[in-house]
Amino acid sequence: MHSPLPLELWGGVECTVNRIGNDYIDQVRRSGHEDRLDDLDRFAALGITSLRYPVLWERTAPGGLGTADWSWADERLGRLRELGIAPIVGLLHHGSGPASTSLVDPALPDRLAEFAQAVAERYPWVRDYTPVNEPLTTARFSCLYGHWYPHLRSGRAFARALVNQIRGVVLSMRAIRAVNPAARLIQTEDLAKTHATRLLSYQAAFENDRRWITFDLLTGRLDPAARMWRHLRDLGIGARELAWFQEHACPPDVLGLNHYLSSERFLDHRTTLYPGVPVGGNGRHQYVDVAAIRVPESAAGPERLFLEAWDRYRLPLAVTEAHNGCTREEQARWFIEVWDTAKRLRDSGVDLRAVTAWALLGSFDWDSLVTKPRGHYEAGVFDVRSSPPRPTLLAPVMAALAGGERPDHPVLATHGWWRRPSRFLHPPVRACAEEPGPHRAGSARPLMILGATGTLGRAFARIAELRGLQHVVLSRNDLDIADGRAVADVMAKHEPWAVVNAAGYVRVDDAETDADRCRRENTAGAVLLADACAARAVRLLSFSSDLVFDGAKGSPYVEGDTPRPLNVYGASKADAETAILARHAGALVVRTSAFFGPWDPYNFVTTTLRELRDGKAVPVLSDVTITATYVPDLVNASLDILIDGESGVWHLSHAEPVTWLALAEWAADVAGVATGRLEPRRLEEMRLRAARPTYCVLGSQRGQLLPPLGDALVRYVAAMEDVTRGEPETAIALEA
Repeated sequence: MHSPLPLELWGGVECTVNRIGNDYIDQVRRSGHEDRLDDLDRFAALGITSLRYPVLWERTAPGGLGTADWSWADERLGRLRELGIAPIVGLLHHGSGPASTSLVDPALPDRLAEFAQAVAERYPWVRDYTPVNEPLTTARFSCLYGHWYPHLRSGRAFARALVNQIRGVVLSMRAIRAVNPAARLIQTEDLAKTHATRLLSYQAAFENDRRWITFDLLTGRLDPAARMWRHLRDLGIGARELAWFQEHACPPDVLGLNHYLSSERFLDHRTTLYPGVPVGGNGRHQYVDVAAIRVPESAAGPERLFLEAWDRYRLPLAVTEAHNGCTREEQARWFIEVWDTAKRLRDSGVDLRAVTAWALLGSFDWDSLVTKPRGHYEAGVFDVRSSPPRPTLLAPVMAALAGGERPDHPVLATHGWWRRPSRFLHPPVRACAEEPGPHRAGSARPLMILGATGTLGRAFARIAELRGLQHVVLSRNDLDIADGRAVADVMAKHEPWAVVNAAGYVRVDDAETDADRCRRENTAGAVLLADACAARAVRLLSFSSDLVFDGAKGSPYVEGDTPRPLNVYGASKADAETAILARHAGALVVRTSAFFGPWDPYNFVTTTLRELRDGKAVPVLSDVTITATYVPDLVNASLDILIDGESGVWHLSHAEPVTWLALAEWAADVAGVATGRLEPRRLEEMRLRAARPTYCVLGSQRGQLLPPLGDALVRYVAAMEDVTRGEPETAIALEA
């Protein structure tokens, strides 16, 4: 049976306001959305019909309704109404309310309902509400695991927090419907599922019963015969309190299913298969708890999970969060797969109404479950590290789906990592081929990477493989980029969708006496590539250097600053930039500096640490200030903006200015290496052949895309340890 109505595209703003101790971590403030009304116009351009949007209790009335400030919500809900987007108003989003209450406060449900009534009275035209987002998840994180306020770790506290939140939903909807009888409850919950080895099947069965508890209580189907009824009774919830939910059933008008690749778990007592993975247990058995998609015993996947919800409740469904904290193309691949699954189910008769592009503005610090405000950012449909927020690949993908079209980009032709055999944490029992999926591997035009033997070229090849980007890698022997005929032949042979020019002359001092060769490889070859790519409408990514500047500015150089090189190498790069952008309007030129990484044994950081460990004296410049760049971060960020369709000049390096000496000391400190044999030197003492600026710091007016340098150094040291042991580099894992 085919539904007469199309699948809708909804959107969502990550709006968690979770409390850690006495501090609130507010995603709306951290993303900058608090001060950008025009974000709503960006969302509207995608074609979304509804938007999960916060009118949160903690933000609006932290001191009580008498001092509530409605101005922010007034302006934004009013603009959504003008844009024709229906808000799905959230009142608590992984939150615990104002400081005067908590999830275990007996008064929480009634107080939340009072706030809900005030919201409905102020906005009587709003139809859709999610009074409490993911009550089960919030109760677990706050009162079972202790991550969020009130930081309790007991079954009784968990049960009280859970029941309080769900009672708050019922009372809130009663108060809202007293104002607007047509109001709808769109209740969200993480559609988790647990799998296990046979030995641990009892634990998986318990967790799989518990995962339905939010919807079971709201629909009134939880009765004394149910396992979770008995479980809640054992945790101190009275029978009369549980019976109240049967008497006041409040079935959702739409079941909001939140599903992530990490939502499905696998419990395995064979702990030796998972070196480095923390071992836990339940008092009866010890086991590891890992993402089910990471083990050969396959996960159910979204289609089976959505069908389970439909078969259990026969209520309208919507996917209220579809997001993958991963690289750009993997985010798009996952969303399209969820969209296709929803369409297929809808066409078969399942009342599945919408798929929600969650975290339109990205999210912060979910790698630590939002317990540590370290600034770890995952981009969404827009990247807020640029001002104004910059649309990513996901923006045209969403717009195409909303318009009934198929998204079209070469990187979408490859399967996501969750369908590739490399995803497994331990070997499968039998050979495992790449699984079938919505995108057929082998049909994509490749990414062509030039510079196969160089630091950047090797890194691009390695990371393209990890990211599932079909690619071809060419060395200088395969292609002389300064030979126009050879360039044309190679382009015709491989038909790439984009070219990464990581080739070129890199010996700065030698260039002073080898100027012709330097200019041939860095300038003439780059120009020929630009011409060839422009003629074929092929994207081009080329690299330049901080040495295009003379250092006289004395403050960080941004993309719009005029190059004034001091040496032949810098001049060859500056001339190449000008020529590339003149010949290819869509070309992307990335300026960067001071590489270090785990795969090149000759970069400054690696060499310095090696020589210090060997007890050698290491002379290091103390009066030259630069910005350093961790190669895996550089490559991933460069690929992201290439895939997003960015052009022009971008500066990509870590933001913190450091001298070479300070960089050496910082790296040594992280690695636990003594610094006593570092010998400070001034630039003039080194008697280098090529002139260099003493201040060569790269800033950006387009967006600071690389994380803090300290974070990169920690990951570099971990990756070097993996390389030394011959293990995969855990420090550059691509998915959250």
